[in-house]
Order: sequence, then C-alpha cells, then structure tokens
Amino acid sequence: MNQQTIPQSSNSQFFAEVIESSLDSWVAQSWKWDLFPIFGSIVIIESNNRKFFSIVYQINTGSSDSVRQPFAFQKTKAELLRDQPQIFEFLRTTFSCLALGYEEDSEIFHMLSPEPPKIHSFIRQASPIELISFFNNPNYLQIFFSNISKIPNLDELLLALLRHLKQNDVLNHKNFTDFLELYSMLNDNDYKKLKLFLRRIEPVIKEINQLHNTE
Repeated sequence: MNQQTIPQSSNSQFFAEVIESSLDSWVAQSWKWDLFPIFGSIVIIESNNRKFFSIVYQINTGSSDSVRQPFAFQKTKAELLRDQPQIFEFLRTTFSCLALGYEEDSEIFHMLSPEPPKIHSFIRQASPIELISFFNNPNYLQIFFSNISKIPNLDELLLALLRHLKQNDVLNHKNFTDFLELYSMLNDNDYKKLKLFLRRIEPVIKEINQLHNTE
C-alpha cells in the first residue's frame, strides 16, 4: 500500500490530534491513516497559550478494531479499494513525539513546558520560519540525551532531524558546528562515536561546506 507523507507545502494545515499527553512526550492520531509526518520531522501543537515543538520518533499503523486485523490479500491497494474498500475503514495511524521545547510570549524555551498540551489539541508541521527560530540554538539536544531510555534509536533520530532541517534550508555552517560541539560534549567527547556519526551524515556536511564556501 502506498502511504503518503505530508507535503512540505502544507505546513499550515492540521492533520492529527493529541490522544495521549505528558510533559515529555505525546501520542497523536492522524485524521487519515495514510497521511502522517515522517520520522525525524518537527510538528507543532498550540495549546495552553504556548506553541509546543516536538519531533516524531515513532510511527505505527494498524487496525482500530481488535477483532478485524490486517490480512495479506496479495492484492494491490487499487485492487483492494475496488474489491474490499471496507478494510481501510478500520486502519489508523498514530505517531509518538518527543517534546523539545516551547514558545511563549514570542520567546523560545529549550526545556519542558510547565504543563503538557491538552488532549485533542490539533497538530501541524512546523514552518521553515519556526524551524529557523527554534533550531538556531542547539540546547534542544540536552532533551534528547535526557530521554535515551525512551528513544532506543537516538542517533537515527538525530540523523533524520538533520536531514529534515537541511531540506528546509535551516542548517548552516554555524548552527551545524554548534550542534556537533554539543553532541560531542553530551557524549563525553567520545571521538570514535563522533567520527562514526559524521561518516553517516557526510553528504549533508559536504552540502553545508559548499554553501559556506560560496558565501
């Protein structure tokens, strides 16, 4: 089945709502099972007079009915829609988000909010302007490392975040350098770990260096 991710042009559109909420993370349900944010992307919730920034670290699609479970029919999505369209009515997609900080009274805070977003608050993707204002400071990284037990694939999530920021023209030489310095510090200056991380993000590094050299 060909699932769809949310296009970058729909930043101002809501597509999901909060169904579980806590101070450091929340779970949201997409309004359409095949429309959801990608792993490592940043979503926004506006609640309690605050704008919550969070990163998508898990995505799950399955049946909303414990009795009716997905079954391998050996048919394409088009064939299933023609022959058994009812099976899609019981599918739902949820995604889990890690809180990275919030904005209140036009000020950015890279820390947990005093209270979580309300249940049923709507969710949208962050705009490029919101990404720039939040990720110019690398202090959000400390929240990642304080939630390692919650995120078993921390480096994968950070790599996905960097790709997401690069695609939205947020990464530049300065904030990427700041990111690496704090990342190294939070890893107790483990040179081997930093080197392996840099090797995996090498294409992004080359693009950033090229842009920096042309400025």
